[in-house]
Amino acid sequence: MPSTNSLSAARVTISAAAFALVTTVAGAQQQTPINSTNTPARDSVRAAGKPRTTSLGAVTVTATRRATDVQSVPTPVSVLDSTVIRERQPNTAADLLRDLPGVDVIGTGTNQARPSIRGQRGQRILLLQDGLRLNNARRQQDFGEIPGIVDVATIQRVEVVRGPASVLYGTDAIGGVMNIITRVPSFAKDAPMTAGSIGYRYGSAGELTRGEASLSARAGNFVMLATGAKRDAGDYTAPAGHYGNVTFKDDITLKNAGVNDKNASVYLGWRYKTGTGAFLRAETYDARNSGFGYIDPALLGGDQTKIEIRYPTQHFTKLSTGFSTGVLTGVPVADKVDITAYRQVNGRDLAQGIFAPFGAPYPADAGIDIQTRNHTDLRTNGLRAEATKVFARDIIVYGIDYFHDNAVGRDSSQTTMFGFGPPKPKSKVVPSLPTATLSSTGIFMQNDLRLHDRLSLIVGGRWQRVSSEALPTAGLTTIPPGDAQSTAVYSTNALFKVTPQLNLVASVGRGFRAPNLVERYFNGPTPEGSAYQSATPDLKPERSLNTDLGAKYRSDRVAFEAFVYRNDIRDAVRISATGVKISNLPEYKNVNVGKLRASGYEATGTMLLDHGFTVSANYSTVKSKNLLDTSIPIGDTFSSKLVGTLGWRAPSGRGWMEYSVRRNGEQKDIVAGSSPVGNTLPAFVVHSVRGGAHLFTLRGVREDLDLQVNNVTNALYAETANAGFFRPEPKRNLVVALRSSF
Repeated sequence: MPSTNSLSAARVTISAAAFALVTTVAGAQQQTPINSTNTPARDSVRAAGKPRTTSLGAVTVTATRRATDVQSVPTPVSVLDSTVIRERQPNTAADLLRDLPGVDVIGTGTNQARPSIRGQRGQRILLLQDGLRLNNARRQQDFGEIPGIVDVATIQRVEVVRGPASVLYGTDAIGGVMNIITRVPSFAKDAPMTAGSIGYRYGSAGELTRGEASLSARAGNFVMLATGAKRDAGDYTAPAGHYGNVTFKDDITLKNAGVNDKNASVYLGWRYKTGTGAFLRAETYDARNSGFGYIDPALLGGDQTKIEIRYPTQHFTKLSTGFSTGVLTGVPVADKVDITAYRQVNGRDLAQGIFAPFGAPYPADAGIDIQTRNHTDLRTNGLRAEATKVFARDIIVYGIDYFHDNAVGRDSSQTTMFGFGPPKPKSKVVPSLPTATLSSTGIFMQNDLRLHDRLSLIVGGRWQRVSSEALPTAGLTTIPPGDAQSTAVYSTNALFKVTPQLNLVASVGRGFRAPNLVERYFNGPTPEGSAYQSATPDLKPERSLNTDLGAKYRSDRVAFEAFVYRNDIRDAVRISATGVKISNLPEYKNVNVGKLRASGYEATGTMLLDHGFTVSANYSTVKSKNLLDTSIPIGDTFSSKLVGTLGWRAPSGRGWMEYSVRRNGEQKDIVAGSSPVGNTLPAFVVHSVRGGAHLFTLRGVREDLDLQVNNVTNALYAETANAGFFRPEPKRNLVVALRSSF
């Protein structure tokens, strides 16, 4: 926490570090040149005579809305910097989260990974890019937007807040926040006038190939960055082995696990000497032939229903622009103002095929085949205006944000019965969701208050109004009524400095999530054709009360933190059977239930050893239960996770190596008969090794090589959310990446 004197000085100078706000990319991410590996995180802590590390002293802006050392943030937050991102060569930003405490990854395939934080996932996790929301109001509750729409080559760092953050970010930030912060060129006078890179990556899982390129330039007060990437990956192979009740004698193929996608982005920035600046960013993501993956049910035994979920196309474009005032003099209500506006268009095709065989004594090809198609076009306009005011002992951030989603969709289905004479398909073109809008307006304020040299508080509040409306839609005779509701939330976070190295932290606050358009207005047979879901437009917002208690310790060689938490979600939205039938299908509705609770603890530590070695470990647990009916299992993650890492870096900076092992503990809290694995999801252990080297520099062009081997022991396993249909992870696989930069 800054001293009182530094706060007073900041009122006059308003340094870039004190006001590095996420929403203003032109003013928030200038600290590091594009090609530099010495991020603020790497330079902030250095043991005498020892190599730098990315594990200690990282900088966060997500939890506090200003550049703050993680040690001084009174909430649980994890930061992954550009060095980690480059070295681990993830398919998407979500893949970086597998080794973090309290965080899991759901979804299989090359680009379908999504975050799960403290047992919450989907719409209960807010996905941000540079502080601007990416969540999609047209997705099912359990499936949020994929982080893969942001190219990993453009990412400067990833910040993950574990726990609600609704005061600063509004709806959906009820379980946690994942903020993807992208790179911008440096305005520093000593930065290179031009810089660039070309990279190629090969992965044996799915025979993945990826090429990427970037070019930046600086001229006077202007900067530019252009990036592009193209990736092709096919279905991958899972290993033979045993996992619960599943046994594979040979390697098997996870079908529909690949993707053909490409990204492109252009950033233009301008900054005046007073700190006033503006930016314009245009970006696009195009994906084809991606899917959730499936295994031939004949290999799993039990229910032989085949469910195939594919995304033939997804096209995402985003245009964002922002303005920052720099230092304001003579303005009593603000020392700095940032305004950002954006428009994004997200179009996606979903194709789902289900074949349910009749079984004996009928032929194997006798059954019901259901093919459904859905096209969704979601257009979002958004705005965030934010001001900062520094007093002697306070730093106040306040502002307003707004977004408006407009969703248009088309649905069709074809049902065919096989085994009783010539097939007679029956087709239907009836929208399951009307054209609809979701609008949100929020007002927020947060005060970072230093009460004493040892004690500081961050207190804040938000009022937000969310309204939805179903519009006249061709093919629908009945349009459900609209709805509008207001919600107020607060948070209080305290940090007490016991010693210069040890901080005690505590936080309590409320989060909320407004039901999205699918939860409110979906009306029709479910995609798998086994039930009928009726619209419930009057759903109330989910509200949470979260408590965290923890400690953070950091010296020159050791960093450690531990947290215990509990998050109670009232009026949680759950799907529930009504007991009646519609079109001979059991009816289900989304309802608000009494209370869900997620609780657990997290601990993580890092130690710098001699000769360039670093050792780190983290352990976390999570237990979820329905307090209204404790007999209903709601475990959405493994019960525990233990991760250990041993790393080495050459003092010269010419090379590095790292070994990591992760163990996820078994989960017994699942619905009986819901998974071919059995009524308990077994524990698993997975090992990875990785390393890299600076090969040489020739005529100003640097050549780097990174290698990694994942799943070294060839274990058969699945992440928890993929165990229901059992979509296993790849077998032992090799990743090779080459990079040329200047």
